[in-house]
Amino acid sequence: MPRAYVFTRSGGPEAEAFVEQEVPVPGPGELLVAVRAAGVNPVDWKLRTGYRRPGSEPPTFPVVFGSEAAGIVERTGPGVEGFEPGQAVFGNPLTGGYAEYTLMPVAVTAHKPDALSFTDAAVLPVAAATAYDGVRQLGPAPGSTLLVNGAGGGVGVAAVQIARHLGVRVVGTASADKKNFVESLGAVHITSGPGVTERVRTVAPNGVDAVFDLVGGDALRAVAGLVTDRTRLISAGGKPLAVELGGAAVERARNAAVLDEVARLAVSGVLRTYVTRTFPLAEAAEALRAVEGGHTRGKIVIGVAG
Repeated sequence: MPRAYVFTRSGGPEAEAFVEQEVPVPGPGELLVAVRAAGVNPVDWKLRTGYRRPGSEPPTFPVVFGSEAAGIVERTGPGVEGFEPGQAVFGNPLTGGYAEYTLMPVAVTAHKPDALSFTDAAVLPVAAATAYDGVRQLGPAPGSTLLVNGAGGGVGVAAVQIARHLGVRVVGTASADKKNFVESLGAVHITSGPGVTERVRTVAPNGVDAVFDLVGGDALRAVAGLVTDRTRLISAGGKPLAVELGGAAVERARNAAVLDEVARLAVSGVLRTYVTRTFPLAEAAEALRAVEGGHTRGKIVIGVAG
């Protein structure tokens, strides 16, 4: 039977395991997809610890890891239009991406362009789509200054590239060892940590026009005062705190249209995915540990043999 990497209860890495599962059956509006690649994201291990997305139901264990994947349509559920077996797709799986087979809802699934690899397509639905939604929400004008707080991670890397494509000046906070990487994206690098506000003001004396936060906590508090109009502050890393500070959470569209758009940006060369490491499904635990450590550069992918 097909294998999947799951967590069997809320907790730490000790709650993770491989299991064998029946091939799922697609329901109305769903696709059965043979997974070729799955993106690894911080939310994956956070869900294992007991974190729940707002409005979500309590989990039914075991839960398959993975919030984004790409693969080949094997079967379509009742009422599905626009998708056929054999087509390459990518999107947000219903039943987890760290698996040989998963179910995908057509509402958040898009056709993979031929020019885009499964590996690159697999990392677009979470990080790139979040970045796209956030930049679109802020709507920064060409020539304005955007601070991306946490520019070295998956969402930050995409946000910098999208904003730069729009003619926006980007200041990006990240650890000192990511300086060259952040600057290669076209952003002004500022070392994160104590004193970050003063360091930002050396390159933006009057503050910034908008803040896109991906860190939360004290790091968000430290930069919030750099934007005078707090409605120009959004966060995907500390949503309740952003609201408390007068800002807002990133408003996620979660639809196929956004997936089509980020794929178009990737194919055109505007958006590079920066996949830095790929692990086979058998090493899913190692892939998760790399992301859970919090110091990854770009994106990590789990490859599933076809």
